[in-house]
Amino acid sequence: MNLGAVKDFDRIAVRVVQLQQFKDVTLDGFVVRADAAFALPALYEALEQRGVAYAIRLPVNQVLERAIEDLLTRPRGRPSHAPLVRYRSFCYQAASWDHPRRVIAKVEHHLGELFPRVGFIVTTLTGTNRAVVHFYNQRGTAEQWIKEGKAATHWTRLSCHRFRANEVRLLLGVIAYNLGNLLRRLVLPLAIQSWSLTSLQQRLFKTGGRLIRHARYFILQLAESHLTPTLFRQILGRIERLAWSPT
Repeated sequence: MNLGAVKDFDRIAVRVVQLQQFKDVTLDGFVVRADAAFALPALYEALEQRGVAYAIRLPVNQVLERAIEDLLTRPRGRPSHAPLVRYRSFCYQAASWDHPRRVIAKVEHHLGELFPRVGFIVTTLTGTNRAVVHFYNQRGTAEQWIKEGKAATHWTRLSCHRFRANEVRLLLGVIAYNLGNLLRRLVLPLAIQSWSLTSLQQRLFKTGGRLIRHARYFILQLAESHLTPTLFRQILGRIERLAWSPT
């Protein structure tokens, strides 16, 4: 994320928390997680004052690396094919911080790589090192959804001259994404529920077909590349079960 999007994020994040409190929404269980672009002392302090937990990635520096210097060397012996992952939790206080905070380091040694992969997370969470890192890594899930929406519905193609027109185009893209995701969750069989919306477009919606009309009936012929007769019947059956029956 570029600096322009991050510059006022501490003010925006505080405002979001204030709005939640104004709406009498409990902040228990509310956790902020963000990448290193949001490693701002003002943001830490604002979240701590309001009792909001956080897990934010820290940029690597020499002081942090010295705290885990012994973990940066791969242990002796034949390396395994599986990555060697080690964690360490310690207190750290940067020059711009008013008090020490908990930092969790994750060090990964991969086969065939000369240097380890190192990451640091500053957090107020009290879970184990592995649990906090796992929670932080789930941040990428939302980014994958955004990327999927860009590829499937092209909701970032906002080339109109007026802001309101671009707003409408963006909202139409969001609606199309939600409809596609609803279809995926409620209609698709388990075998293909993991398909992306782009795959569904190319494999199901764009399937070639021909409608043949006879005197008393119609025949729909579909290309059997990915949409097999069994799969097509399963999808139709699930759609029929969604039908609303007035009482």
